[in-house]
Amino acid sequence: MTANSLRKRQRVAQHHISSTATIIQTFPDKTMSESSQKLRRASSSSTTATSTNPNTTTSSFNDPSTADVILRLFMEHSPFDSASPLDSADQSDIQIYLHSHVINRSKYFAALLSDRWQHEKITDRNNNAAEDSRSDDNFNLIHLNLGVLDNPNSITIHLTVFQLLYTNDFATVIDSASTALEILPVALEILFEDCVKSCVKFLEAVPWSEEEEKRVLSLIPFLHEEESKELLARVSLGKDDSCEEMLHGLILEAIHSHPNMAFVKAFVAKLLRDFSLRESARRVLEREFEKSLKIVKESLEEYSSPDFRGDHNETEAIQRLNLHTAMTNGRHLFWLVERMIELRVADSAVKEWSEQAAFTADLQRAFRDDAWRNFVPGLPAVLLRCTCKLANAVATGTIIAARQVRMKLVKDWLPVLNVCKDNVSPMLPSHKTLYLELEETFLRIISTLPMSDAQVLLRQCLSFSTRNVEDCPHLVTAFNTWFRRATQPPQLENLD
Repeated sequence: MTANSLRKRQRVAQHHISSTATIIQTFPDKTMSESSQKLRRASSSSTTATSTNPNTTTSSFNDPSTADVILRLFMEHSPFDSASPLDSADQSDIQIYLHSHVINRSKYFAALLSDRWQHEKITDRNNNAAEDSRSDDNFNLIHLNLGVLDNPNSITIHLTVFQLLYTNDFATVIDSASTALEILPVALEILFEDCVKSCVKFLEAVPWSEEEEKRVLSLIPFLHEEESKELLARVSLGKDDSCEEMLHGLILEAIHSHPNMAFVKAFVAKLLRDFSLRESARRVLEREFEKSLKIVKESLEEYSSPDFRGDHNETEAIQRLNLHTAMTNGRHLFWLVERMIELRVADSAVKEWSEQAAFTADLQRAFRDDAWRNFVPGLPAVLLRCTCKLANAVATGTIIAARQVRMKLVKDWLPVLNVCKDNVSPMLPSHKTLYLELEETFLRIISTLPMSDAQVLLRQCLSFSTRNVEDCPHLVTAFNTWFRRATQPPQLENLD
């Protein structure tokens, strides 16, 4: 046992035993109350240990005929306990008969029964022999006191541990995590190493409830480093970024690898909602968002500016691959955007989305071409859904975006919406609903901008108009609002 680990063990013993003033002493039998004589004894044949005495082959737990140690177990009551001593005597003060060669398995009792202690005890008895009225047999017994914590099961648990001193059948007694957690503190208290090892080994192998885990964590500081290694490995990775690594791996599984993608996405979304470390979730989502956006942008850039120097069929295959890559990662982007908005951590995503002048230019060129319709007809809708989600979060105040971010978001993505409306045909009902929602959202954002910026952007919204003016009330309202504001008298003088 190393010096550090020994100190760990000693802390447990001091915590419980030293405070109870456990000492070797001789106390008259008449001081034991009647209730303490009504001992809850195990059957003398149920728990035995092989004796080192050549004249005795076995020793039984709580056997007064062969014992050489009497241990008084008493419950230490708090001074604030309202129960009277008479009320609690039956349950809190008992004596048991033990054998010194057996309880020597406990390092604590081995120390108490060492030659030095024995010499002091014998000297004290010789000095008081003339006054001692006890029989010779009782005089030769070693008397110990042991106070235990004032808990309902303390006496019972201590008796169980003392019985285990007489047997190696730990597997029969330690049959659940809760039992191991009840026995382990007592085993640590009396430095019963074999019992400690059995409890720890059992706890390593079985599941714990949340409450049991808390109890395990409270006991780990009192274990040797080697004993606590496996227990610690279960509850701690020892790395500060372990949660982020786990979340990142789950997100990758959800959007890339797992065959039941829809179910896994829903489950990971719930984990993210319930995850308490919001900043860790933000960092993981932002990292994957930037990665997916980069892939979409590169794929669309290569599609919009192809290299025609190779074979025509080869070029077409590359173009098809670029579109499919953009479509796949566009779907990933949409799921990530939903999660970020749900967790209210989409600030950086909105800013990034508003700074895509080159990307939106590539999209406009791509969507004016007819080739993409045969390969990825849903690509425009996927990217516009991402835009709509982010723009809606800005318009509703879920994300507080700066004026410049709001303006650039509309300025860069409004032309993409117009190109999709003009070139994507036939227009599906779901697409029509998406376009209308994005139109209304852009107009609401425009209403938050300075009059000069709104004036420029509203002109680009004329494509929102329909054959029947009554079918575009959102556009009518936006222009009416701008003109109402424009015709108001200047308000600068009212600020003085």
